[in-house]
Amino acid sequence: MEKFKRKVFYLGGFDPRGVRFYHQLYREQAARYAALTSEAIDMSGRQAGPAGAVVSARWTVGNATAGVETDYEYLRWEDLIGKVWIRNPLSLAVRSAGAYAGHARHMDFLRMRRLRKGPVITILYPPLLAILIPLLLALVPALILSLLIPWWAAALVGVGVSASLSGRILAKLVVPWLLRFMTYHGALAANGPGAALDARIDAFARRIAAELDDDWDEVQFVTHSAGTILGMRVLRRLIALRGGALPERFVMLGLGQVVPVIGLRRDARWYHDDLRALTDQPFRYVDISSPPDGAAYYNVNPFRLVADQHAARVDMLSPRFHLFYEPQNYHGGWSDKYEAHFDYLRVGDRLSPIDFISLTAGRRTVDDAVATFRTIP
Repeated sequence: MEKFKRKVFYLGGFDPRGVRFYHQLYREQAARYAALTSEAIDMSGRQAGPAGAVVSARWTVGNATAGVETDYEYLRWEDLIGKVWIRNPLSLAVRSAGAYAGHARHMDFLRMRRLRKGPVITILYPPLLAILIPLLLALVPALILSLLIPWWAAALVGVGVSASLSGRILAKLVVPWLLRFMTYHGALAANGPGAALDARIDAFARRIAAELDDDWDEVQFVTHSAGTILGMRVLRRLIALRGGALPERFVMLGLGQVVPVIGLRRDARWYHDDLRALTDQPFRYVDISSPPDGAAYYNVNPFRLVADQHAARVDMLSPRFHLFYEPQNYHGGWSDKYEAHFDYLRVGDRLSPIDFISLTAGRRTVDDAVATFRTIP
């Protein structure tokens, strides 16, 4: 069997955990894929990418059964995320209040609601719960105890109960992560990427450009979550480096796409320019976003945020996770929003043509996988 050689570039979301976590996640999911298919999957350890460890990490994935070799390159920006990751709860409260004031002034929430209602709820519930849950946890026991003990003592007990429980409850509801996400992207929309992130984006574009003329059968640029936002800027730089031409074997994937978080900010003119610059460029883009994922914009074509027409060949797909998971294992999106947003990187209880390992370690090209997926009733 003639070997199929694939190059994958992965750009992840707003997550400080970085390459170690994602390397281990890929290893675990590759093992699940191998168990379902009986294909022999071999995965290497991590090493620094060609442009240095700051820019990327690499590993190889071999599928001897299917005759596939994948060179996987994880594009790194977790160090930049770590520098803006707000750890102090009081600082998070103050800064997120300012960020939401900015979103209220500049976000086109009416258009967002017309596109998808779920993300509007996901954006708005964190500040509400961040206020209501601590308040209720303090107020309810204080009112009850005030019938038995002096009011000041009851109030102190209420504050103590709130302080001990509210953090865990809010974390379970993913409130702190969403507040950090919205605070960061509020600043990103208003001020642009800044010198450090822009330099990293340039480095990502150069790395992809350097591989496009090698003898790969397929080159994938996979973006996930907030990586789908930055991915558009990387793609613009990549096309500029290539003089406007990308090879047929190149494909960009958006998993759990969140482009409207910036694209619908009226003040994010730098980003609107990025999207407009892509509308007349021919390339392949496949969006895989799940309707129950409240953080993702299912069936929202990012290029239509700024133009009625575009030259890219676009497929918008729901991964239909419910067909590939047993009910008890399915992250429906409401009970565990955070985990639902990572199901794009997992293999279910049954194999899907467009699950992450199938796309990056299987024999099918992305186009073949999409065509096969569309035949599933």
